[in-house]
Amino acid sequence: MTDRDLGTYQRQGFGASLSLEGQPGLLIVDFVNGFADPDQFGGGNIGPAIERTVVLLAHARENGWPVAHTRIVFADDDADRNVFTEKVPSLLALKENSPSSQVVPQLTPRPDELVVRKTVPSAFFGTNLAAWLTHRGVRTLVVAGAVTSGCVRASVVDAMCHGFRPVVPSDCVGDRALGPHEANLFDMAQKYAMVAPLDEILTKLKAARR
Repeated sequence: MTDRDLGTYQRQGFGASLSLEGQPGLLIVDFVNGFADPDQFGGGNIGPAIERTVVLLAHARENGWPVAHTRIVFADDDADRNVFTEKVPSLLALKENSPSSQVVPQLTPRPDELVVRKTVPSAFFGTNLAAWLTHRGVRTLVVAGAVTSGCVRASVVDAMCHGFRPVVPSDCVGDRALGPHEANLFDMAQKYAMVAPLDEILTKLKAARR
């Protein structure tokens, strides 16, 4: 991204600030064993993003936020295979009981936290996530997870479309390649979400709750 490119965005009115309002919630997208493994779906900065999300999840739990996790889960007989799996056939290895589809141990969901099973990038498409969050009064949705350029971005866009105010801690999302990671953080910040490091976001959320 050149200074000239950034100037174009600014001149056209992109990148305005996004206020944080109401009850926060946390969505952790696809931080499962397969995406933590560089030999399967991982790599890049996904490992460090998981470790920062441990801090974020602890904060959310301490403050009583509604928390949702997602997993990619396909039927054992592949009956729900789709265009996503045509592009990435190896995703069909993610089954209900496969180790690769389980949430990483350090982020294991609690009984009162929602676990969304999905077969497409967005956590919202064809799921009850929006209704679950709305029922719990969530207005500002903090989104962590993998990968930044794929399921995180799709979920952030759909969160915005459902009327939630998306917040992306830049150190709590990761991608197998840093180029797509950085490009999509920039794009989300310009169009759809607040994007900032976790410590800055937690400070802003604390100030907004006063």
